[in-house]
Amino acid sequence: MPQDHRPSKSVRVLLAEDQGMMRGALALLLGLEPDIEVVAQVGAGDEIVAAAVAARPDVALLDIELPGRSGLDAAADLREEVPDCRVLILTTFGRPGYLRRAMEAGAAGFLVKDGPVEELADAIRRVLRGETVIDPALAAAALSAGPSPLTARERDALIASVDGATVADIAVKLRLSESTVRNYLSSAIGKTSTRNRMEAVRAARQQGWL
Repeated sequence: MPQDHRPSKSVRVLLAEDQGMMRGALALLLGLEPDIEVVAQVGAGDEIVAAAVAARPDVALLDIELPGRSGLDAAADLREEVPDCRVLILTTFGRPGYLRRAMEAGAAGFLVKDGPVEELADAIRRVLRGETVIDPALAAAALSAGPSPLTARERDALIASVDGATVADIAVKLRLSESTVRNYLSSAIGKTSTRNRMEAVRAARQQGWL
């Protein structure tokens, strides 16, 4: 049997990625690093907090678009439930709005998936040391794009519209009047310079505002 030459104190990592092949590949590649140990793997956003509470990782490596709930929402909960765990967002979608939301949720880093695994391993070590690690091109884009113009309620109304729900359905879901929902949707359409709510949803998603 080959000996494990890991140091006595490895960096404990939780990995959240919905694509099984990608999750397995990342776990395998990170496991080859002598000072990194993947202690938990989950495929859905609503499994992240419970897995972190059980495994007590040093760093949580989270995708954004996950079934159940987003990695950004889970990141905010991790800050409350497992405050010693540093969060590093790793996503295919390098959108300025996502970066801003990740930082607001308490993430310590934000990288896109097209980088080498050595860069990812280095980022894990750096956030554990207390550094903030952000993809440089994305940071520049976020600064130029500015914050999301949508209010929290306008964002909620657009999210509730994703599956083609009627105004009445959205009103029930958000516990608002139909006229109020129409006002929020109209305002969101105007702010995204689109013609209807489905175009507004697409535009807001492209910017990472949803």
